Amino acid sequence: MTNSDFQPLVGIGQHNIALLFSHYLKTQQIQNHISEEQDNYVIYCDAAHLDRAKVIFEQFIADPMNPKYQKAAWHSAQATQVNDDEPPFLDVLKSHFLAHAGIVTLSIFVICWAVYVFLNLGLDKSIFQFQDVASNATVLTQPWRILLPAFLHFSLLHIAFNTMWWWQIGGDIERVEGKWALLQLFLISAIVSNVGQYIVSGPYFGGLSGVVYAVVGYVWWAGWLAPQKGLQLSKPIIGFLLFWLLLGFANLLPVNVANTAHLLGLASGCAMAWLKYKV
Repeated sequence: MTNSDFQPLVGIGQHNIALLFSHYLKTQQIQNHISEEQDNYVIYCDAAHLDRAKVIFEQFIADPMNPKYQKAAWHSAQATQVNDDEPPFLDVLKSHFLAHAGIVTLSIFVICWAVYVFLNLGLDKSIFQFQDVASNATVLTQPWRILLPAFLHFSLLHIAFNTMWWWQIGGDIERVEGKWALLQLFLISAIVSNVGQYIVSGPYFGGLSGVVYAVVGYVWWAGWLAPQKGLQLSKPIIGFLLFWLLLGFANLLPVNVANTAHLLGLASGCAMAWLKYKV
């Protein structure tokens, strides 16, 4: 079978999702291959089975975590040889970390950790709070201060949790839609969640979690409204984060949680996906 016998089927933003679908197609006797094109993984399949492959993809993208796809990947996977020429584990980890995220994802990640380190070295945390904005007209002369609470974290667990989700989901958005789309999402959701939390509870809060819930909401609705983009979150992950949100509002968590920031962040992310793909 030559390259002319293959037709492009779909472009998927996440390599692992593309591989999963490719393996499943092979178990259905549909020959295919994956080509990386402009930050997208395009699946080319046998032209004679293109219509059938489209139907299979619609079923797949509606429930990509179905065990039958994992089973297909297991049966289709080929063994790899381990040899002495393989790069060290830390080099592989670093390259994977950098490859998954673009400049915006990594910049926000680094800023959060830099602020956390300097705060533990004695930097005054009031710099990052809404305190000065609330007491005078700083918001007019220094509007960036509205964003600063997003970079403020109060514990190692707090920053690790937020930056892990930001790297994972924000990285997916940046790879699929580009740095400006992710930057816009960050700015809008940070402003909305920070201002909302200040109105409800005052200036003493911080964290990237409002933005994290925004990227969760964005990918959740983008996966629903435009599945062909390849932005997807599994139902268990969405369920876990929504359950965490409910626990916060029920005051059942052992730590203080910026519940309003979480809710407004989620709402802003969902709204931006809806405006982009539905309107």
